[in-house]
Amino acid sequence: MASALTAPLRLQIRQWMLRAFPRVPGGIDYDQPVGDPGLFEPDSVTWRVHADFPGMLSGGLCALMLQTLHPAALAGVWDHSNFRTDLVGRLRRTTDFVAGTTYASRADAERLVARVRRIHSKVRGTTEDGLPYSADDPALLTWVHVTEAYGFLRGYRRYAGPLSPAAGDRYYDESRRVAETLGARDVPRSEREVEDYFRAVRPQLAYTGRSRTVLAVLDAMSLPVPLPGLSRDVFLGAGAALLPGWAEQLLQRTPRQALRARVAATGLATVAPLFRAALDDGPAARARRRMAAKA
Repeated sequence: MASALTAPLRLQIRQWMLRAFPRVPGGIDYDQPVGDPGLFEPDSVTWRVHADFPGMLSGGLCALMLQTLHPAALAGVWDHSNFRTDLVGRLRRTTDFVAGTTYASRADAERLVARVRRIHSKVRGTTEDGLPYSADDPALLTWVHVTEAYGFLRGYRRYAGPLSPAAGDRYYDESRRVAETLGARDVPRSEREVEDYFRAVRPQLAYTGRSRTVLAVLDAMSLPVPLPGLSRDVFLGAGAALLPGWAEQLLQRTPRQALRARVAATGLATVAPLFRAALDDGPAARARRRMAAKA
């Protein structure tokens, strides 16, 4: 009975989300080849965590907020992207890359990594302080990976369900293989190592005028769905609720913002099951069928 009552809402959510994040194959067939697990096995924690849309979107937004604090990462976005006019497009491309490297065949996943490496090789410049940066700098790649993995894991735990410390360690150890293939080095492989990494990198971080500009664009972005402002505020607030305490302080988040984030987190946790039911046939489900067909 409850399922029948929520069916129209699930259908509406599905239509909204596929409008915001359309499934553009990009040459990837998640149904083939049968028996090819790709870069990760079906029983991996990575498959489990990356299958949860609410946790991944909120976690990805958390990562974006963290990345605005790194001068080189911020300069790359500032100099080489159209974030002011197409921030949703940037989120879509990140979503497609994570889905492809997680659930596509090994050949397709490696093709995606090679494409990103070619793009990174052309991204060069100087930070606000005049220091040179490059997108293929191993240390910068590690920062981007760690912020994303941290956000995704936190998002899963907050909006999907508990995950043991051992599973958390396994997730970091598994997911680093994509970062290392991109060129990252000394990638943390456990929750303790991630904490140590953040502690070590913190002196390099700064909240600048550019940080404020990018976050203002994020706050004003419009998703192509009904009630775009509300949808944005829920996911942004749910993402902000995942930030570590030190980042909240560095980002100068106010008590009012913290309250709004807690409210948004509660709201997303409440509706998250509807999102999962509405989006139950994505890359993860197709990859599972691809592996099941082998049996």
